[in-house]
Amino acid sequence: MSRTTHLSSKPSVSGLGSTANAAYDAAALKTMVESTCQRIVPLWPLNAFVAVNPYFGLRHQDFEHASETLARVAGSPLVMPRSYYREQISTGRIARADLEQSQRQHGLVLDAAALEKAIASDSSPSTDPIALVSSVLEDLDGTPWSGFVIERISQFSAAYFDRGQAIWPMPWRKESLYEAWRHFSEIDLSPGMMGLRDVRQAVAALPHLPMDTIALALRKLAIPADRVEDYLHAALLNIGGWAAWTRYLRWEQELVGGQEDSIVDLLAIRLAWELILFTARQASELGDAWRQAVQAPAHRMQAHAQMDFVLQTAFELGYQKKIIAELANPARQAALKPAPVRPPVQAAFCIDVRSEVFRRALETVAPAVQTVGFAGFFGAFMEYVPLGASDARMHMPVLLTPGYRVHEQLRDGSKQEMEEAINQRRQSLHGSNTWKAFKSSPSSCFSFVESAGLLYGPKLLGDSFGWSRTVPHPETKGITPELRDRLAPTLAAVSHGHEITQTRQKSAPTVGIPVENRAASAEMILKAMSMTSNFARLILLIGHGSSTVNNPHATGLDCGACAGQTGEASARVIAALLNDSKVREKLAQKGIHIPTDSRFVPALHDTTLDEITLFDIDELASTHAPDLKQLRKWLIQAGRLARMERSNLLGISNLAPEIVDALIQERSRDWSQVFPEWGLAGNAAFIAAPRSRTTGIDLSGRAFLHDYEWRKDEGFGVLELIMTAPMVVANWINMQYYGSVVDNQRFGSGNKVLHNIVAGSIGVFEGNGGDLRIGLPLQSLHDGNRWVHEPLRLNVFLEAPRQEIDRIIAKHELVRELVENRWLFLFQIDDEHESIHQRHTDGQWQQMSPAC
Repeated sequence: MSRTTHLSSKPSVSGLGSTANAAYDAAALKTMVESTCQRIVPLWPLNAFVAVNPYFGLRHQDFEHASETLARVAGSPLVMPRSYYREQISTGRIARADLEQSQRQHGLVLDAAALEKAIASDSSPSTDPIALVSSVLEDLDGTPWSGFVIERISQFSAAYFDRGQAIWPMPWRKESLYEAWRHFSEIDLSPGMMGLRDVRQAVAALPHLPMDTIALALRKLAIPADRVEDYLHAALLNIGGWAAWTRYLRWEQELVGGQEDSIVDLLAIRLAWELILFTARQASELGDAWRQAVQAPAHRMQAHAQMDFVLQTAFELGYQKKIIAELANPARQAALKPAPVRPPVQAAFCIDVRSEVFRRALETVAPAVQTVGFAGFFGAFMEYVPLGASDARMHMPVLLTPGYRVHEQLRDGSKQEMEEAINQRRQSLHGSNTWKAFKSSPSSCFSFVESAGLLYGPKLLGDSFGWSRTVPHPETKGITPELRDRLAPTLAAVSHGHEITQTRQKSAPTVGIPVENRAASAEMILKAMSMTSNFARLILLIGHGSSTVNNPHATGLDCGACAGQTGEASARVIAALLNDSKVREKLAQKGIHIPTDSRFVPALHDTTLDEITLFDIDELASTHAPDLKQLRKWLIQAGRLARMERSNLLGISNLAPEIVDALIQERSRDWSQVFPEWGLAGNAAFIAAPRSRTTGIDLSGRAFLHDYEWRKDEGFGVLELIMTAPMVVANWINMQYYGSVVDNQRFGSGNKVLHNIVAGSIGVFEGNGGDLRIGLPLQSLHDGNRWVHEPLRLNVFLEAPRQEIDRIIAKHELVRELVENRWLFLFQIDDEHESIHQRHTDGQWQQMSPAC
């Protein structure tokens, strides 16, 4: 069969019958296109890599029906291969009792022999996904047409959306994505190299509007009306990375009531390629094969899929029983000692699962210290502008919109000194970018290496042995060492004297935090933290970040509640707010009395090193010196204990603490290290309850811990905030890890060793081409021998009255979808009867027991 094919300028669809000329109602088609686009989830850029539930667009469907949808559309169900569950059974992770209970829940009745046979079987009825012309043609002639189409669209999209990486920008970036592609196709010679002729003429003959092109493709390809939405979904998932990026662009506009249609343009481009490939073959075999593909019976959930969910549910039951047994233990609760009248230190950590390990370590070495869990942005609804930056950065959950813009400045710096520092930083960054462009230019690539290569020897040696960073830290790049320690955010209404690019608002947020708003913000934050009395002399607000090099997904290890930034700025802003004497005066009028000797201290937990850095403590040297000395000692001891616990997963256990410390430091600077830390791998639970509920329980760094005392929550506004923000963010994180394990090819980013950054900061290719990759790399999930992360849906435990939980679920559609469609499991902790109840999809509550 010849690889040389000819393209007619008048597409022909032989063998498809009269349905090829059927008209599609424009309004109905637009509705279906919009519905399809809503199925795609956003991909945040690498410089603010936010965890997102890859199935968020299907949240209106029950979990099992969403699995059926993805199996039908893309051949990607929401369960692991049978071999994975067999391994869990063989190790005892899945117990026989859990299998029996899961069968009853799913209404599946199998005797022991039939169950063993089903578990042992890997075979399943054929469930071919929705066919695209590219895949059908590929099956006919063996040419990798699907890969070719993805490659052409991907290379074009990378150039169109480039954010400063390209030396020569695309000339059509001011036009729509669809129009730019039409221009690009006029000079693209790649189709001819694949044997496709007259592609330029075919593109020129396409409609000028993307919706018209979509309608034309559906009509010419005779897609049945009841399969249009699935077919469009399959087309977008075929280029899922760029679909996710264009969905992000739309998401940002939707939050402010705007509209962005690049995702519709992308869909039109993908369907245009369907038409191009279809008309490239005049032979009847393609028409026959395509007719069979579009008329094939739709996939429906079969008994084998039901068995898969029996196994998945049994897997999840094993974890649920273990944690319920710990949380519903009246004897342990009664044995807890009452908290001291006034703790020497209170330490508020982010709810991130990595904080659980450090909190437990700190409480071990200093039992009198009280730890608190709260979302790592600490209630700072702000965007942040680093010194001299032209872009503001979101520093709060991406589901929300900032109300304030806070600037970084030099402490005690004059206006002239600020201006000089800003100009110096910009010149330094400009010089660095110019030098980088020179090194990358075609004219210098050989001459530069030959003439200056040896000069880089010492740096290459230092980087290779971890003695130096491969590149300056982005937070301090362009700042001289003597000025770095003076950088700090300010609450005042100051700016850097130049226009700042908006994050997403139609109008700029308020610059600084106005004096008249500060007390109300402080009150809201303290009440949300259940911290309104019994303040310690030192109260730490500990954000978190990570230390890695040569890692495109580095921000994915930072704080999700801070939109992929570290929590340093948020902690410093809120500490300054709560240390303000005028704010404290107004808080006292509200009944919140903070002693004059209580100081809020901002800090940053480096989750790679398990070290904590304190900020803004110069003024405490004269008033709290003994406290600081003791605090530092405790933090050092807790850090070492946390590192020793984490060493098991890092493969460096059974070594002396000093060696473990040195090896972890080395990992953080090693540009070849693919496992610098395990991030949030293993996450499986979200617990909103007083710390006394979980004190003494080893949760193994798998639980998001949010302090909450419902009796202090008048009106249950804090509970509502927890269920609509932190709980949803935790679900996004949990499902990102889940999807990246279950189908890393589609919802993960593959092998990080092969990653190349695309378009400046948009994402990565695996290798030098293919689709834009989304989700997590394999090395964030698998250690080379086994999956470190267990794909479990999030188990949410709320210590609050059931009627209030039900009220909030009824009020918020998003929360209701997550709970009632089983995207998470919801449990209520009854502190009066020391019992736990699970909420089912029908809204009924069932009392659980450790052996249930």
